[in-house]
Amino acid sequence: MYYYPPQAPYLLVVFGLFAAFTSGLALNATLKLIVKQWQAAGGEKSDSRLSTKQSTLPFVGVTVGLGTFLCSGLGVFGFPPVLAYGIGLPITLGTCWLVWSQLGSMLTYMESQGMKSLDLDSLS
Repeated sequence: MYYYPPQAPYLLVVFGLFAAFTSGLALNATLKLIVKQWQAAGGEKSDSRLSTKQSTLPFVGVTVGLGTFLCSGLGVFGFPPVLAYGIGLPITLGTCWLVWSQLGSMLTYMESQGMKSLDLDSLS
C-alpha cells in the first residue's frame, strides 16, 4: 500500500522554484551592475569599494525560494512537515551562508587584486 500525503505542497514547490529563479536573475543583474559601476569609477586604480548592500535583497529572495522549494519538495516525497523543515532549513541556510561568504571574499579579492586576477581562462 502506498502512502500519499493528504495535501502535498505541489504549488509551494513551483512557487519556491520560481522565486529562486527570478531572484537569481535579479542577483545576477545586480552583481553585474555593481561591478560595472565599480569599474567605471576607476575601482582598480582608486580607493572605491565594492558594496554588497544592493545584492542583499535578491540574495534573500534566492534563499527563501530555495528553502521553500527544498522543504516543500521533501513534503511531496512524504516527509512530515516538521521533519521536512528540520532537514530543509538547516541545509538551505548553511549553503546560502557559505555562498554569501564566498561571494564577499571574491569581491574583496577582486578589490585588492583587480579584475585580471579572476581570469579563469588563463588557468587551463
